[in-house]
Amino acid sequence: MEYPNDVTVGADSARAVFLRSSELWLLDLAGGVERRVADGVDSYATDRDARVVALIRDGELFRADLIDGTLGRVATSGPAHDARPDPQGLAIGYLTDPGEAASLRVAGPDGDRLLAGEPGNAWREHGDTIAWGIPGAGASEFGRTRGWWWSPDGRQILAVRSARSISLHLLDLDEGWVDVHWDRETYPHLAQVRWSGGGPLITVLRRMQQHGLILSIDPRTGETQVHAELADARWVEPIPGTPRHLPDGRVLVGGELAHDGFDARCLFADGSLLTPPGLYVRRVTGTLPRAGGPAGSPDLIVEGSLGEPAVREVFRVRTALSGGGPEIQRIATLTGSDQVTVGGDVLVAGTRVWHGERELTLRAPASPPPSGNEAILERVTDRRLPAGVLYPAGHVVGTRLPVLVTMGDGPGRQQVLADPSAWASRRWWADSGFAVVSIDSRGTPGVSPSFEKAVHRRLADVVLADQADALHALHGKHPDLDLSRVSVRGQGLGGWLAAMAVLKRPEVFHRAVAHQPVVDWADVPATVAERHLGDRADSPDVYAHHGLAEAGVSTDVLLVGAELAGFPSRRAVTCEEELTFLNG
Repeated sequence: MEYPNDVTVGADSARAVFLRSSELWLLDLAGGVERRVADGVDSYATDRDARVVALIRDGELFRADLIDGTLGRVATSGPAHDARPDPQGLAIGYLTDPGEAASLRVAGPDGDRLLAGEPGNAWREHGDTIAWGIPGAGASEFGRTRGWWWSPDGRQILAVRSARSISLHLLDLDEGWVDVHWDRETYPHLAQVRWSGGGPLITVLRRMQQHGLILSIDPRTGETQVHAELADARWVEPIPGTPRHLPDGRVLVGGELAHDGFDARCLFADGSLLTPPGLYVRRVTGTLPRAGGPAGSPDLIVEGSLGEPAVREVFRVRTALSGGGPEIQRIATLTGSDQVTVGGDVLVAGTRVWHGERELTLRAPASPPPSGNEAILERVTDRRLPAGVLYPAGHVVGTRLPVLVTMGDGPGRQQVLADPSAWASRRWWADSGFAVVSIDSRGTPGVSPSFEKAVHRRLADVVLADQADALHALHGKHPDLDLSRVSVRGQGLGGWLAAMAVLKRPEVFHRAVAHQPVVDWADVPATVAERHLGDRADSPDVYAHHGLAEAGVSTDVLLVGAELAGFPSRRAVTCEEELTFLNG
């Protein structure tokens, strides 16, 4: 049995739909009974009440009616992608040819028709292919995975048109359409889009991401109005799940509190603070009615960390303002890949389902107890860096061990988590004879905005300084760490950091394996590179300082999946081969 994932809850609180592997399942919330709907499912989406499902199998589009139990194929103009029913479940929008000149089509009672598209080589803009409905270049770096959205009444679609630049357009199903107007030259990044109640809300950013605007869109004219501004001398970090309209008409915005001694990621409603400064807000997942509270002021359901970055939790946040300040309530602790979903008065967190006063559980395989030791979590140095040490199973205190420092996938990704399953892949290395050490240096989310952004334009120096300082601080608490034998490994930007550790701090880090490392920051997506290092044209020295080619050469650094003169390299290695190299 596979772990449930990709959960959708109907707004009428009657049904929850989810995937188990490639099988689509339905949970009847009234009876607490699960039923398999279809297998071989690549992706799916539902209408507002989860009565109708659009699902895709190998490019074929199907419509499932969860009320009468029917499942039928929908004729399309070629293989379908990103299919979504309208909120009422009458029509299904989908994309064709998303890898090239993507088109947006609608299949409904009147048949299948093209809503927006410019296919073929004749339709090009400045040499670039024109595509409709795909997220567009750079969208994933802001967490935006979609490129089109139904209006709440199902009469319009808001769609991205991408070529050399990105634009937004409101498409009426009767074939009329208007452009969305904002200063796209000044604010080229479309970071966030949301349309669920009220008009559409978007977040747009300047190229260097140091300033952004929260804009509301008039769905009749495409004109925009500024609701809030976001600004930071380093970069703006929008909070997923925002902006959004609250039922009372206020606009919820994610921002930062950086005055009067505060340093926090917070939520604001029309400028009023809703979350306490101690809560690091990671994501807003939806709203739930508040028992005894006004209908227009539900509670927010928020993923975040309260005081301990290694712990990810779910909170209820009161949106009704009171004289006592922000009010929050812990609901559950999240582990592994637990996802949080809200619909109607239903909350799903991992396999736990809360429906009013009832709690249900989605069937899932039993989690095997972790084998061997668990990681020992610490906060070290005067910067209180989160760190974890994982010893081999059966380690005898007093036995000195070589150290393996993991860089993971690089800055921006937490490694130190209070979740045994997060350490599963590292346990093999521990049981191979290492004391495995993971350190969330500055540049990692979960602590505070200033902690995360201290790496601006000096990423390598800050991260490596933190890693070295934390290692020495850990040695005071863990004397079995043999700091004369320190290896390091990572992948992608983590692989780049692993290589840079040996090149720039050889007195601390002695051998490294770098998987698919970034050799030149010119190869990094511009949105990521400019966020961390600034404009390449204005700061070529910063980019050169962060390039492997400028940092020197070493036979103690093994590059896997990359080649650079002066370094040993392999196309691929087994764990045993990597272990042999790290052991010298």
